Amino acid sequence: MKRRLFLGAALGGLAGSLFDPIRGFAQDASARAKPLNLKIMGLKTFVVNAGSLNWVFCKVYTNAGLIGLGEGSVTSKEATIAAAIQEHERFLVGKDPTDIELLWQGMYRFPRWRGGPILNSAISAVEIALWDILGQALGVPIYKLLGGAARSRVRMYVDVGSTPEEFLRARELGYTAAKATPLSPDQNLVSPTKMIRDGVSKLQAIRKAVGDDFDIAVDAHGRCTTTMAIDFCTRVEDLDLLFVEEPTQLEDLGELALLREKTKTHLATGERSFTKYGFADFCSRHLVDYIQPDVCHAGGILELKKIGVLAETYRVNLAPHNPQSLVSTMASLHVDATTPSAAIQESTLNRTAWLQDLFEGTGPEVKQGYAELPTRPGLGVTLNEKVAAAHPYKPTNRPEYRFGDGSVTDQ
Repeated sequence: MKRRLFLGAALGGLAGSLFDPIRGFAQDASARAKPLNLKIMGLKTFVVNAGSLNWVFCKVYTNAGLIGLGEGSVTSKEATIAAAIQEHERFLVGKDPTDIELLWQGMYRFPRWRGGPILNSAISAVEIALWDILGQALGVPIYKLLGGAARSRVRMYVDVGSTPEEFLRARELGYTAAKATPLSPDQNLVSPTKMIRDGVSKLQAIRKAVGDDFDIAVDAHGRCTTTMAIDFCTRVEDLDLLFVEEPTQLEDLGELALLREKTKTHLATGERSFTKYGFADFCSRHLVDYIQPDVCHAGGILELKKIGVLAETYRVNLAPHNPQSLVSTMASLHVDATTPSAAIQESTLNRTAWLQDLFEGTGPEVKQGYAELPTRPGLGVTLNEKVAAAHPYKPTNRPEYRFGDGSVTDQ
């Protein structure tokens, strides 16, 4: 209890000092937009089926015709998150969309019930849309309102399969890093020893194919028990991985601390953690080498920036999680652009023709594995409602993984 009180007091002190300049950037930008007398007129959600999952978007409408776009996709809970986003409308209508910090605090604190993936993702979606409005109103990319550039481009990695051929394809496209998910259940059955052994073999083949200078990231996806995580991470130490993501579950940080003591493999986690409070222990205790907040879940653009400052304070790398759409990608890139601790950004290669139509050809410009800094005002991506309507919501379920005795496993 004493330790938790100490950490709470420490984070409170950080909030009063480290985060003040960030709030100052937001407040200054809001003040510049005040003469426009912007007011929120309404909010609308869009759930778009993208195959095995659905994306959840929201648009915030203003009296000046400016429309902000945000995303809060949560797999297998898309209808629930859409309802949670829509519930913010009655609080937002009539308010100034440029008062982003004030509105965030209201959405987070006024309902009393807070936290978790649904409520935080709903706030995140709205918050991203508010920044889109502010950037459009002032005619500048969002990152310019957060302190400006901390780098000239953003290093990217792509999510691929777990074969050498897929990694070689990523390298041919100019990327210098890619991520595999080699710990795969066999027909939804988890056989711990076999899964670890096969996963290690897959990574050995990938390393042999790509050589020593291509970075290999691994997503363990929270599928390991404590003993499995220790076994896997120690057995891949000689492969010099970029990181192993989510090697443990979230409920007990002591498990992560134990793994940290047992292996020299670089560790990462954070996609299912929320707000700056959820990252205090990861950073202050140096439990991981990379934190992975998701802009669509952790609280939005400004909260992701605050988490990045927290990471910088403790010399931990920021590697935002992002398996979602181009809305999430662009929101992440604006934070990466202006945050010194941002080391690398997750992205996907899903570029089918209708997705290009969905976002009207907007999105990041990637050259040789690096994204150029955004140049368009606001978020820099748009959503075509007609294309969205042509791909309506379809309920999806996640796989049901089990051990050989029929008991339920994590994922």
